[in-house]
Amino acid sequence: HSAMRLSSSLSVLPDSAVDTAVLQHIEREVRMREGACKLLAACSQREQALEASKSLLTCNTRILALLSQLQRMRKVQILQSVGCRPSDDLVPCTGKVALSDLRIPLMWKDSEYFKNKGELHRCAVFCLIQCGTEIHDTDLVMVDRTLTDICFEDTIIFSNEVSPGFQLRVELYSSCVVDEFSPGAIGSWRVSRLGGSLGCSSGKKIRTAFESAAVCGSISSGDVRSGSVPPTLSPDLLTLGPKYNLLAHTTLRIEHVREGFKTHDLSLSATEDNPFWLPLYGSMCCCLAAQPLCMIQPVISGQIKIKCCKGEETEIFCAVQNSFF
Repeated sequence: HSAMRLSSSLSVLPDSAVDTAVLQHIEREVRMREGACKLLAACSQREQALEASKSLLTCNTRILALLSQLQRMRKVQILQSVGCRPSDDLVPCTGKVALSDLRIPLMWKDSEYFKNKGELHRCAVFCLIQCGTEIHDTDLVMVDRTLTDICFEDTIIFSNEVSPGFQLRVELYSSCVVDEFSPGAIGSWRVSRLGGSLGCSSGKKIRTAFESAAVCGSISSGDVRSGSVPPTLSPDLLTLGPKYNLLAHTTLRIEHVREGFKTHDLSLSATEDNPFWLPLYGSMCCCLAAQPLCMIQPVISGQIKIKCCKGEETEIFCAVQNSFF
């Protein structure tokens, strides 16, 4: 119900009331999502299907994040229309954040790792890393009992500025890799409704994007109920290609910024009876860095007058940066 309320409230917005850059970003992600769907339908190799399914999930997450931003913009517009203005209180400066050297340790049973017994269990995993509306995905990593850690070599630098209250969410997704790959089950699926939505008004674009991304997000998290698929989606989407499921997640904040390599707790979202499950220790290690812009940019600058003891005045140019005047 909340999904329908959001899509309805956004669909009635005239184009002039919506930030053009955000709307264009949504349209770009919808087109990328359409391309990922078509690629997934044409995949003949397992590795291709895994990458295409990963791209599809990433696009869906970005669409939902951008639509949430539009909802916040709409709320500000409504408050301003009734006379409420933003507070004039001083706010802290913004900054940039980056994450690197992401490691997630595994805890295999002795019989599996040391004695190499039992069925070989393989999964394809990757991370989605989100801060605000900016979302990055890591490279895909194939994991089996020969690995002791899941290592992501990506260095992710967020281009958007963030406030001191930022929340950086790390989500680990996993898909069970089967030995037999059948592209025939994928090839029959075709995208018909999504591409057409791009030629309609902005409201219809947003509604279509929200409904399609929302149902795909629920599929990835395992929250699919009977009758929950919107009419704009093909029912075959539920069986389209490899499925990634949320395995674990955590949220990092400014208090987690430390120098060097640190360990953080993970919240597990799956149990051992799930086919995509991996034996996680329940923690991850990474380097989280943040840099306030006031350290590299002048906070304020201008001409000031200095009055000497003899009464003479001298005008000089000054700037405040990185706690220095």
